[in-house]
Amino acid sequence: MPHPGASDDRRDVSRPDAQVHFGVFLQGVNHTTVWTDPASGSQIDFQTFQKVAQTAERGLFDAFFLGEGLRLREQLGRIHDLDVVGRPDAITQLAALAAVTDRIGLAATQNVTYNDPADLARRLASLDVISGGRAAWNIVTTDNAWTGANFRRGGWLDHSDRYRRAADFVAAAQAIWDGSPSSPAEPVAAVRTGGPTLDVTVVPTVPRSPQEHPVLFQAGDSPSGRDFAAHHAEVVFSAHGTDFDDALAFADDVRARTVAAGRPADDLKILPGTQFVLGDTPADAIEKARWVKEQQVTPATALSLLGQIWGEDLSRYDPEGPLPQHDPVIDKVGETRGAPRRGLDPRAVAARWRARAETENLTIRELVIAQERERGFVGTPQAIADELARWVRYGASDGFNITPWIVPGGLDDIVDKLVPALQERGAYRTEYAGTTLREHLGLRPPLTRRSAQVA
Repeated sequence: MPHPGASDDRRDVSRPDAQVHFGVFLQGVNHTTVWTDPASGSQIDFQTFQKVAQTAERGLFDAFFLGEGLRLREQLGRIHDLDVVGRPDAITQLAALAAVTDRIGLAATQNVTYNDPADLARRLASLDVISGGRAAWNIVTTDNAWTGANFRRGGWLDHSDRYRRAADFVAAAQAIWDGSPSSPAEPVAAVRTGGPTLDVTVVPTVPRSPQEHPVLFQAGDSPSGRDFAAHHAEVVFSAHGTDFDDALAFADDVRARTVAAGRPADDLKILPGTQFVLGDTPADAIEKARWVKEQQVTPATALSLLGQIWGEDLSRYDPEGPLPQHDPVIDKVGETRGAPRRGLDPRAVAARWRARAETENLTIRELVIAQERERGFVGTPQAIADELARWVRYGASDGFNITPWIVPGGLDDIVDKLVPALQERGAYRTEYAGTTLREHLGLRPPLTRRSAQVA
């Protein structure tokens, strides 16, 4: 819920004229999307992605952001019900969207652990050229063996080595883009680049786009991830998109790391992921948010989430009945389907959950719903617009990457009601200022191109 924060009293409005930037994020595996509603569209048909991208562009969003995984998530050896089977490759999908949009940026999640830098740099550059300078790369890493098994490598990188390879990989891609011709007629030479984890020699074949390099996004939140973003990224996609003070602390930390890396504090834009539930009145919004949360946790989802803690298939249990009375059968919550609860002590979690269920007389599903953390903003368009303006003007973020709770229609209220409310407050653009994603975000030239341009 939007609310004034104590942080307002301890710092000045650092950016009184700042405007909110919006992106839209379509996930793969998740239960925040309401999958079962009749208004929910296909998660693989092109028409769904086209509708979302065109609605976002009508709302003057900066970017359409597509999540991607290299293996379907599993739980207890079976494909998880809420993963997307059959979604096309992200870069291919975004290239198709480039043909039916004009301005919105197109961000592809691409993994540096299980890709080749020369190949990926070429494909991203191709998307950038095809779209007229609207491509972005969300840089992700992987250390788990179940993804690596699809590449006959298993868990071939230790957790601590992921960002070493990522740094080498990004540097290689940047060198390839820097060596790319400014026009198809310009002669080119082989680029030799690399680092401790890779060695690349390649002759670039794709010319530079109007924005020169695809924009670099990064979503790591660990200390290593934050340092990587401070040194390499241009936009950080954070998980701090609900609580103002939490977001402000994250922003202060990342900006300090950015300055320590030798960059201006505003060189890294911060777009936390969030969700909006809008209502005509505060009471309407609260009731709608309650309904959304209940729809996000279906009976099957409740049993699946509980099964992560118990380490077993609980489908034989009644989701509207009591929690299991026996202890979990595992010693530590693992990484089935990439669960964020990994590493927890399942017996301690189970004991807390059983105690709460007994005290509050909750069923399995009611308990899981109650345990779900609050996400995002709930309120009228006017109240939320005031809150978002406060976030960007006090420096808690530069905008938000929105996960719609339903697709493809989940952006309609945001574009038709929230965006006009922000525009009335002077906190949102009324037209695109340029044609490239770099221009939309107000970014400087790519890090490796700045000295060349000055010279």
